Amino acid sequence: MKKYNRILLKLSGESLAGERKTGIEEKKLNEYVTQIKEITKKGIEVALVIGGGNIFRGLGGTHKGFDRVKGDYMGMLATIINGLALQSAFEANNQEATLLTAFSTEPAGERYSKQKAINALKNGHVVILTGGTGNPFFTTDSGAALRAVEIDADILLKGTRVDGVYSADPEKYPNAIKFDKITFDEVYEKKLKIMDLTAFTLCKENNIPVYVFDMDVVGNLKKVIDGKNIGTLISVNS
Repeated sequence: MKKYNRILLKLSGESLAGERKTGIEEKKLNEYVTQIKEITKKGIEVALVIGGGNIFRGLGGTHKGFDRVKGDYMGMLATIINGLALQSAFEANNQEATLLTAFSTEPAGERYSKQKAINALKNGHVVILTGGTGNPFFTTDSGAALRAVEIDADILLKGTRVDGVYSADPEKYPNAIKFDKITFDEVYEKKLKIMDLTAFTLCKENNIPVYVFDMDVVGNLKKVIDGKNIGTLISVNS
């Protein structure tokens, strides 16, 4: 029996860069595509939100003299570039994929609407949601949370380079404790930096659980879908 029917998978742009640290690494791109295609074969509907930090991060650009609004739009465009790379890789692997953008970018991508996304999901397409929310001052985490609510996703899977949520940065503090489960309220109280508060509030108020796991380990996405405990579940109730 399937644990989830429809998921929203959030991936960071930095992870897509792989060992290059910037741009798009073909090996990492294909690893992601292969893992995602594997779960679509199990009948899981997959919507995907990708960040753009491997190309340009809007907030970081303000420290280099960019206007914040223009910088954020540059970041949104970076997510569309990543989305096009993913769409191309999916199609090369015989997996249909629909690219939707938060603002008009035709002919590169079709303008997002809830109905377009759901129709594509029901037809077996991986739906790549790009451009964030389409507004400056919002992160791609917020965009992922918003889209998860809109498309009625069962869960938001946050694929990172860390295997879950810890009491402190495990790279800096070796004794940090990993949580198997934690509530949204506990995340607030402990001031754990996992997603921005806007994203967390959207998920909490709409009762969409968040699962944080290490997407860079090949096979982990399937393990999450199969219900194996390899990361941290964040929900309204523990």
